Amino acid sequence: MPSAKGVESRALLREENLFVAQLRFTEHATIHEHPSPNKIVAVCLEGEGFTSVGGETAPIRAGEQAVWPPNLPHRLWTEGSTMQALMIERPTE
Repeated sequence: MPSAKGVESRALLREENLFVAQLRFTEHATIHEHPSPNKIVAVCLEGEGFTSVGGETAPIRAGEQAVWPPNLPHRLWTEGSTMQALMIERPTE
């Protein structure tokens, strides 16, 4: 995982074409902006935070998801709340 502050991650599934991790964010936690060669879906399970992709920022709340296309810088973070999320990553075809 790229540089992160206040984020605990746990791999749930690691296969050749699929990676799933559980992420726990404390208040004011961040996964710093970075690109990935893979398509990623981030699903907020509990709490709330923010996501950005390609320079566009949006809130993300429980039950919502963000899709990050390959090769675009993206980021996930919290401010005054905590958040639990799933990160689902698939290599592009």
